[in-house]
Amino acid sequence: MAVWKSSKFYFILFLVVLFSNICRGFYLPGSYMHTYSEGEEISVKVNSLTSIETELPFSYYSLPYCPPPGGVKKSAENLGELLMGDQIDNSPYRFRMLKNESVYLCTTKPLTELEVKLLKQRTRDLYQVNMILDNLPAMRYAKQKGINIQWTGFPVGYTPSSQSNDDYIINHLKFKVLVHEYEGSGVQIIGTGEEGMGVITEESDKKKANGYEIVGFEVVPCSIKWNPNEMAKHKMYDNLDKVNCPSELEKSQIIREQEKVSFTYEVEFEKSDTRWPSRWDAYLKMEGARVHWFSILNSLMVIFFLAGIVFVIFLRTVRRDLTRYEELDKEAQAQMNEELSGWKLVVGDVFREPECSKLLCVMVGDGVQIAGMAVVTIVFAALGFMSPASRGMLLTGMIVLYLFLGMPAGYVAVRLWSTIKGTTEGWRSLSWSVACFFSGIVFTVLTILNFMLWSSKSTGAIPISLFFLLLFLWFCILVPLTLFGGFMGTRAEPIQYPVRTNQIPREIPSRKYPSWLLVLGAGTLPFGTLFIELFFILSSIWLGRFYYVFGFLLVVLLLLVIVCAEVSVVLTYMHLCVEDWRWWWKAFFASGSVALYVFLYSINYLIFDLRSLSGPVSAMLYLGYSLVMALAIMLATGTIGFIMSFYFVHYLFSSVKID
Repeated sequence: MAVWKSSKFYFILFLVVLFSNICRGFYLPGSYMHTYSEGEEISVKVNSLTSIETELPFSYYSLPYCPPPGGVKKSAENLGELLMGDQIDNSPYRFRMLKNESVYLCTTKPLTELEVKLLKQRTRDLYQVNMILDNLPAMRYAKQKGINIQWTGFPVGYTPSSQSNDDYIINHLKFKVLVHEYEGSGVQIIGTGEEGMGVITEESDKKKANGYEIVGFEVVPCSIKWNPNEMAKHKMYDNLDKVNCPSELEKSQIIREQEKVSFTYEVEFEKSDTRWPSRWDAYLKMEGARVHWFSILNSLMVIFFLAGIVFVIFLRTVRRDLTRYEELDKEAQAQMNEELSGWKLVVGDVFREPECSKLLCVMVGDGVQIAGMAVVTIVFAALGFMSPASRGMLLTGMIVLYLFLGMPAGYVAVRLWSTIKGTTEGWRSLSWSVACFFSGIVFTVLTILNFMLWSSKSTGAIPISLFFLLLFLWFCILVPLTLFGGFMGTRAEPIQYPVRTNQIPREIPSRKYPSWLLVLGAGTLPFGTLFIELFFILSSIWLGRFYYVFGFLLVVLLLLVIVCAEVSVVLTYMHLCVEDWRWWWKAFFASGSVALYVFLYSINYLIFDLRSLSGPVSAMLYLGYSLVMALAIMLATGTIGFIMSFYFVHYLFSSVKID
């Protein structure tokens, strides 16, 4: 074994050295670089219309916008994009590199009553139009109370005041495209499709022609009342004179029946010193970023301090107890066993089978699966593999990891089952339960929410084909892998208990307060490690902000694991000291109870930070997804606490020989 580990280490070291000689640099996030020659045509794509008011995405072409000449064509979407409700289509907006121009697109037919109602509703609900150029979202800058605020996308329209019944549509867009001159640095593309990663090699491609990289995409929306009769004389992509955005309402395009709306745009190219690997920096700037960093650091310091105190007190208490016991001779130990109370008195019951042992094994197996998925995903995200430039990649990676982690989930559940029962009988049923417990709950919630999205005709609704794909992944990949892991668990040796279990259970002394109250209170310490990060994650999901501090999230996750382990172990020891041998479930929920506080915090966030969220469908979506998130956190944190408590109890009772 030592030889194998040594050879494996040198083999990995050899690969690292070899790779470092071949490569000069490595660029991870985003899509691969594309260069454009002067005058080359560049196409703009459109994504779903989104709003923080309703959280229901809708198709861009659900509104009477100009269709592209060749018809609407969907871009390739990955699993994560489909589940997030992204619908990326082509658009009629086309630019030519380094050519500034003002262009006419089309004039609609007279607006019908239904179109007017839909436009007004989307305007009042603050829906944003999302455009993508070379994988960069359109960015808009605005001023609110003297503060510069950046947004992605632009509004469908605007209302002058809340008392006004008139709404105005955005029908003229002023684009600014920032470009950087490319001089050939030899970028070799790894991967296919839109998403990939570039490796900068030493052997530069000298023959590659110079070009321009797109490093910025900005938009200024306007509402202009064009003369429909004059505009109808133009053909699509005819050039127009440059226009200024009007400040008077009478020169803006109102939304009302029988109105013809003309859509135009202008584009201006500007050279920039920003290089292609840094082009996402502008999108990842958060308002109050300094507060974000200092809040997380303050939280980490407080939790490390509290966890250190708990750990030191615990070590001193247990070590003193064990040392005092081991220094006595056998006769003194026997006398001490009769006189002392505490954890030594439950030696014959501490490993007694808990209630609902099968459910416990299932939840621990699913917890291993979810915790492993979270750790691996955040590690890859911290390394830059799942940047915001790769839309849907984070969710897709999580699903793939969850599927393949079915093997360790089945293994852990079946081995725990054989340890508790002393036999592997029924392992197939247990493995099926592991594969279907959490996945079944998520699928049920997803189905209920999907019916609501279907009734709202939202692009967030999962198509039937994707439902069948999810079922295929579930029953043709996850279930077999979990069964295989369970089979491997039957081949592993059960964990041997260090003491025997009595036939008659010991009576548990009555307590002044219920033990579950202490279990629920224990979740406050793990919650203290993640509530600040939870705020930014919820803001990223529900307010359309980019989340990028995965390095800090990884630190918080590791800290959470430590705190969950300590809390469960300390609480288990406290219960054993009062002769309560039913520690199994309490160890699980001591750290798993953090999910209760996460769900309560989610409701608090809904009430105070998402006050503009309107409609029962939006509220049900939020609560449904929050419930799934809380359940996943409960299984993951509860499993961490339970496993550490199990090994602590095993070590504690194997350290002292009691007859």
